[in-house]
Amino acid sequence: MKRVALFLLTNIAVMLVLSTVVSLLGLDRVLAANGLDLPSLLAFSAVFGFGGSIISLLMSKSMAKWSTGAHVIESPRSESEAWLLTTVKKLADKAGVAMPEVAVYEGEANAFATGAFRNSALVAVSSGLLGSMSRDEVEAVLGHEIAHVANGDMVTLALIQGVVNTFVVFLARVVAFFVDRIVFRTERGSGPGYYITMIVCQLLLGILASLIVAWFSRRREFRADAGSARYLGTPQPMMQALARLGGLPAGELPKTLTGFGITDKAGVAALFATHPPIEQRIRALQTQQT
Repeated sequence: MKRVALFLLTNIAVMLVLSTVVSLLGLDRVLAANGLDLPSLLAFSAVFGFGGSIISLLMSKSMAKWSTGAHVIESPRSESEAWLLTTVKKLADKAGVAMPEVAVYEGEANAFATGAFRNSALVAVSSGLLGSMSRDEVEAVLGHEIAHVANGDMVTLALIQGVVNTFVVFLARVVAFFVDRIVFRTERGSGPGYYITMIVCQLLLGILASLIVAWFSRRREFRADAGSARYLGTPQPMMQALARLGGLPAGELPKTLTGFGITDKAGVAALFATHPPIEQRIRALQTQQT
């Protein structure tokens, strides 16, 4: 319930900020005089900006299971699955969250946590991760994912995405409106210049928005690493797990889950990476030992 209220309050705050800035700049009168209804545009931007993020968040568990083919462990079929359930339960108790669903999926070394509510989350690990790491290292990875759940990172990331989406939708249409009126001199309705400019602006602003979301995603990875170290009482297992991941093939996740994995492919565009370089994460954990 708190997170629903947070979504609503954030939505309202974004609309107020946009409305205040436009009013201070005197653009509201200009827009109204030229036939653009500011309140309707604000409402439209908020609905489309936050709507997609909210829907994605609410469907995140179901989509994660479907897209990865994850098998949720209900009754352990092996000693390994029993250990997974016991370990996740222990970590969840330390973090003060309800026991999440635990799943295993086929793939290279990776893991993720998702879900709209911290007391109804999903933690999944790949067969590649289970087969290539020691149990201490797997426990550290599980601690990292439980920290994401305890920190409410899935909700916060959806909020950030919703905020930037709202600004992108709003600003793209305002810029397109002025270009259409001033450059293309459209007097009534919306001409081709409006739609062309809107598409270009949404692409460019969307790139900037992606940089903001990626930056936040990288920050939360450091917090989740620190959370794992705190639950296990030492950063050493998490450092070992990260070092091991650095020498393994990156386990790719569906695009919608990339930000929730334990690692990803940063590629050449580091500014767009959802995770910091493994070397930086290990150095951050080393500071906890001193």
